Amino acid sequence: MSRQRLYRAFTLVEILLVIVIIGVLAGMLVTRLSGRTQEARIARAQSDIRGQLSLALKLFEQDTGRYPTDDEGLAALMENPGMEGWRGPYLEGELRTDPWNKAYLYRLDPEHPGMYLLLSSGPDGQAGTQDDIK
Repeated sequence: MSRQRLYRAFTLVEILLVIVIIGVLAGMLVTRLSGRTQEARIARAQSDIRGQLSLALKLFEQDTGRYPTDDEGLAALMENPGMEGWRGPYLEGELRTDPWNKAYLYRLDPEHPGMYLLLSSGPDGQAGTQDDIK
């Protein structure tokens, strides 16, 4: 046997080929999963609004006889705004922001007394646009 066969290793071309193949596979995976991140954020915002925050607001209303005012906002779920009957905090931990690190928007519904509007401004961060999450 010659010495060349005993010390055979990968050539530079073989190593580069493996790196290119791994890069192509990683690129395919990233493009395939890129839309899922936005979908997951939207799902979390919907879950927060329809679940946790809505339940906390209903409990607040049941205890106090009304929903928080616009001035009190969602902070009234965490700290007593000086109301008799308040039994909070109505949320565990702290008041979370939406998945885009913006505060959830809350106000009493001017068209329907005794109701509220609760939404996330969505991916663009601007309220009143088509991507708002209610």
